[in-house]
Amino acid sequence: MNHQNQPISSFHRGSTSPRVVLAVLAAAVASLAFAPVAPIVDPAPGTPDEAIAKLMDGNKRFVSRKAAAQKIEVDRADLAAGQAPFAAIIRCADSRVAPEICFDQPLGQLFVCAVAGNIATLEGIASLEFGVAVLGTKLIVVMGHSGCGAVNAAIEHRGDTSVLPGSLPQLIDQIVSPCALAVDPTDPDALAKATECNANIGVSELLKRSTVIKEAVANGTLKVIAGVQDLASGVFTITKR
Repeated sequence: MNHQNQPISSFHRGSTSPRVVLAVLAAAVASLAFAPVAPIVDPAPGTPDEAIAKLMDGNKRFVSRKAAAQKIEVDRADLAAGQAPFAAIIRCADSRVAPEICFDQPLGQLFVCAVAGNIATLEGIASLEFGVAVLGTKLIVVMGHSGCGAVNAAIEHRGDTSVLPGSLPQLIDQIVSPCALAVDPTDPDALAKATECNANIGVSELLKRSTVIKEAVANGTLKVIAGVQDLASGVFTITKR
C-alpha cells in the first residue's frame, strides 16, 4: 500500500491519537496542580537565633505573596499527639493580626497568646512560661501592629481612662503610663511611636516579672524580642532584641 497518499492524520492500528495524548497530559498536569503540597522538610530551629531567622524568612514569604505553610497538608494525627512550638508570640487581639499567617508557619509551630494591646498580663506570662519550661520554646516575640486601637485609646484618654467602658481602664492604664505619656498627641507619628514603645516595654516586663523567662534568657536557651507588623505591607520589623 502506498502510504504517501494517506492523510497526515491517519495512524497505524494501535497508535495513539494526538487528542488522546493531549488529554492525558492535561490530566497529569491538573493532578499535579491540585495534589496536596508535600510537607516541607524544615528541621526545628536549634537556637534562639535560628528561630528568629525562621520567623523572618516566613515573613518575607508572606510579604512577597509566596507563603506556603497554609497549603501544606496537615497531619492531624501528629498534631493531636503533641506540640513542640519553636516560638511563642504575645500578640494583640486585633482580628487583622495572625502570627501563623504573618510568619508563614503551619499549625503546631507557634505558641500564641492574645490580649488587646499585646500586654503582658499575669495569665499571658504564665502561658509563655509553660511554652518555655514545658514545650521548649526558644523564642518569645512581643508583637505589636500598626493602627492598634488599644494604643490609640491610651493616647486619646491618657488624661482619664475612667471614661472607657467596663474593664478597659485597667488594661489601657498599662499602656498610658510608659508609652502614651511619652508621645505628643499632635505628632502625626504619635501612634507609631507609642506602639513601638509598648511592644518594647513588653520585653522588659516579661524579664522583670518572670523568673522562668529570665533564667532561660540567662542560660542562652531563649531570646525575647519585640517588633511591629505594618498591616498595609505585612512587613514585621524587629524593634528590640
